[in-house]
Amino acid sequence: MSDLLARLRARRWRLTAQRRVVAQVLDGDHVHFTADEIHARAAALLPEISRATVYNTLGELVAIGEVLEVSTDGRAKRYDPNAHHAHQHLVCDSCGTIRDVHPSVDPLAGLPAAERYGFTVSRVAVTYRGLCPDCAARSAADPAADSAPARAKA
Repeated sequence: MSDLLARLRARRWRLTAQRRVVAQVLDGDHVHFTADEIHARAAALLPEISRATVYNTLGELVAIGEVLEVSTDGRAKRYDPNAHHAHQHLVCDSCGTIRDVHPSVDPLAGLPAAERYGFTVSRVAVTYRGLCPDCAARSAADPAADSAPARAKA
């Protein structure tokens, strides 16, 4: 049972077959699929699931705080089930790969500037940008390869 499924069961969220398969697709480490990728994977498990059902389910999961919606520089939104653990993201500028990075310290600690300006900090979003190992290797082998970004992957 995935962590997401366990959380949904604990909050007594109605788990239809369609909602369950979306949660199953979102199970795993470093999951950052687009809605279309989630639909394709869900349809492989439950062929009758519609794209609209996937989009509606993702919207509900984001609204109840069980899934994060991650946007990176105009690329398709990604969905991250790691909503209850403070983390940051590594984003490849070439292929769009996103990886979770778990800080060793509390990301909300040591924010005197926020207090100085009267802000109450509820969350922090940090994104590291660069090249993933695959794209860095391709770039080193062919410096022109990085000038035309590839399609995003999870």
